[in-house]
Amino acid sequence: MNHEAALSQAKEISNSVLIPAARQNDREGRFSTEAVKALGRAELLGLMLPADLGGTGLGPRTFAAVTAILAEADASVAMVYLMHICATATIAAARKGDGFADILKTIAAGEHLSTLAFSEAGSRSHFWAPVSRARRNSAGVEITAKKSWVTSAGCAQSYVVSTLAPEGTGPTDSTLYLVPAGLPGLSVEGAWDGLGLRANASAPMVLVGCELSPEFQLTEDAKGFPTMLNVVLPLFNLGTAAVALGLCRAAVAATAAHLKSARFEHLGQTLGEGLPTLRALLATMQIETDGLSARIDDLVEHLEQPRDTTLLRVLETKAAAGDIAIGVTSTAMRVCGGSAFSKHLNIERLFRDAHAGAVMAPTGDVLREFIAKAILGIPLF
Repeated sequence: MNHEAALSQAKEISNSVLIPAARQNDREGRFSTEAVKALGRAELLGLMLPADLGGTGLGPRTFAAVTAILAEADASVAMVYLMHICATATIAAARKGDGFADILKTIAAGEHLSTLAFSEAGSRSHFWAPVSRARRNSAGVEITAKKSWVTSAGCAQSYVVSTLAPEGTGPTDSTLYLVPAGLPGLSVEGAWDGLGLRANASAPMVLVGCELSPEFQLTEDAKGFPTMLNVVLPLFNLGTAAVALGLCRAAVAATAAHLKSARFEHLGQTLGEGLPTLRALLATMQIETDGLSARIDDLVEHLEQPRDTTLLRVLETKAAAGDIAIGVTSTAMRVCGGSAFSKHLNIERLFRDAHAGAVMAPTGDVLREFIAKAILGIPLF
């Protein structure tokens, strides 16, 4: 599969599976197993895995484009997808190399969904600093932890879990483990009932005395942080920016359609024809959306050819994307007025989904702190 074929598959899934069910899934907070199965059949779950594992071997450019297409139809599914790709990349980068080949082949075959379980209430938006700690035992380690906001909680087949190493002394002395679904002691704590992204099953998970043998350890002891920073963060920030882009594109399209169809019957004009102020707002939405697209393209180029400014671009892109998505969807609500607020259009869902990006770790505030430190030459951690 090449880049164009992957995009074509994503568009087909969006049109046939995501769009028809998005409104109802959002209303009911229902996770779309149909979408995951369709992504698997289309070979998109193994998008960035190498061909020798059955993957398509494509890179961040295709990942961002596919994610944006999915988000334009349903941001919840796009979030499930990007978390899976981040988890898959983490497994592929594991210390044991071929030790995880079988599970990666299952992912590439479209039969396995994975996700990340990093955030904890005790460290909040500092997702890289778990407060839980693995304890050694005769089998390997035992983990007791409370993980918050685990996308695909209870729906994935595995979870990439972070915890402090048994002998770790600092907040970044973490180790990553692959925790299979169904492991004794692993459970979902409560249903997901969020403001936005209501169909991505982002619920807390609890691990109580979960025993893992050494073959499930993804990183060396106390070496999880570099994987979070160098593998997960770039893909996660790129993916969340792509979700924001999809939301913006959907908002522009829905707003334009409304301005073309809604009419002043007494004037014989559409809203778009009759109100230049609304046309100006639509133009601003398009400018912001295209600007975000250019930012994402720039980040992709930095990831494909790393340079001194790559980390800065990783941080900037997600921070900007969150603000832009909120701004564009808020303007869409204003332009479309009562039709948007009464939920006759899909814009109200886009507006709610857009607000998730700014509060999703690393939050916009944390990213700005990192950006300023990088500019001033202050260590980030």
